[in-house]
Amino acid sequence: HVQLVESGGDSVQAGGSLRLSCAAYGFARNSYCKAWFRQAAGKEREAVAGLDSFDITKYGDSVKDRFTISRNITKNTVSLQMNSLKPEDTAMYYCAHYLYCIDGYPPPTYAAWGQGTQVTVS
Repeated sequence: HVQLVESGGDSVQAGGSLRLSCAAYGFARNSYCKAWFRQAAGKEREAVAGLDSFDITKYGDSVKDRFTISRNITKNTVSLQMNSLKPEDTAMYYCAHYLYCIDGYPPPTYAAWGQGTQVTVS
């Protein structure tokens, strides 16, 4: 049974920083395609940051140069460092894992998903 558990969401003021973390349980190995997605109220889900098994990253245009995705192989976690937060970053943030990336991200249909962590920027 695989499980992803996100943490780190909070309410912050614009210009602030947050660090999200996603712990993975039950996966056969660490070298998965890992990513963060987000969904704001009334909007479609969007890809935020992806990290493949070769540590190649991809970022959504709206978060480039502000967000950084990274992995900790020992702890089997993936983190998202978010700097210079803007009100438009407000959303539920989800981590997703899959065996491989397609165009930089786990294919949403097949990925394992966490329950999400709320980020609110005011």
